Amino acid sequence: MAGHSKWANIKHRKAKVDEKRGRLFTKIAKEIIIAARMGGGDPESNMRLKAAIAKAKDANMPNENIKRAIMRGTGELEGASYEEMTYEGYGPEGVAMLLNIATDNRNRTASEIRYIFSRGGGNLGESGCVAWMFDPKGVIIVEVPEGEAREEITLQAIEAGAEDIDDSDSEVLQINTAPDKLEQVKNALQESGVEIASAEVEMVPQTKVKIEDPETAAKVLRLIDKLEDNDDVQAVYTNVDIPSEIMEQVEI
Repeated sequence: MAGHSKWANIKHRKAKVDEKRGRLFTKIAKEIIIAARMGGGDPESNMRLKAAIAKAKDANMPNENIKRAIMRGTGELEGASYEEMTYEGYGPEGVAMLLNIATDNRNRTASEIRYIFSRGGGNLGESGCVAWMFDPKGVIIVEVPEGEAREEITLQAIEAGAEDIDDSDSEVLQINTAPDKLEQVKNALQESGVEIASAEVEMVPQTKVKIEDPETAAKVLRLIDKLEDNDDVQAVYTNVDIPSEIMEQVEI
C-alpha cells in the first residue's frame, strides 16, 4: 500500500511478513508468472521479471518456487492463467484507491472486492474514476536519519537520474524516478554502499487527502489491510496522507 507515511507502511508490512508469508509468496509468484509470460523467462532481457525475482529474494522465497513460477509463465509447466486488471474505488472520507489485480476468475474477484469495500466504509467505483489522480513512478526508500549522510545520498540520487526527493520523513528518504530509471538509480546507490529498504514502480498520487482523526485513519488502514489480504490483489495505492503523530495513535 502506498500513499501515507511510507516508512510507517514498510514497518507495518514487516510486522506482518511472518504471519502472511504464504500469501506473500502467492502474490509474488503471480507477478513472476505474468512477467515471464509477457516478456520471456530471461530476467536480463525482461526487467519486469528481474524486479519480481528481486522482490521474491527479498522475501526469502525459495529458489525452487521462483524457478517453478518462471516455468509456469513460459509454458514449460502447466498452471492457472492469470489476467491483469485495475480496480478503482473510494475509502472513508473519499480517499482514492487504485488496485492492481491478478486473477484467474474475474467474476469471483469483482464480487470479493466489492464486498470488502462495502464492509470497510467505501465503494468500488467505475473504471477511470480515480486512475487519473495517479502517475507511475519508480519509488526508492532509503532508511537514513537527518544529517550529512542524508544530504550525500540525496545528491547521489539526483546525479544518478532521480526526478525528486521527498525528505519530509525524518527517518527515510523517498526517491522518485521515472519508471525506466528505477534500476539505474537503485544500482547507482547500491554501488556506493547505500542500503535500499524498498524499490518498486508504484502509482504515486498527484495530490493527497490528509486524515488527522485517528478513528478515521484506522478505518482507512483496516480497509487497505483487508484489500491487501485478498489473494487476487497485488497492490493497493491510495492518496491518503496520515501524519506520523496520527499513525502513532492508530489501533488497527
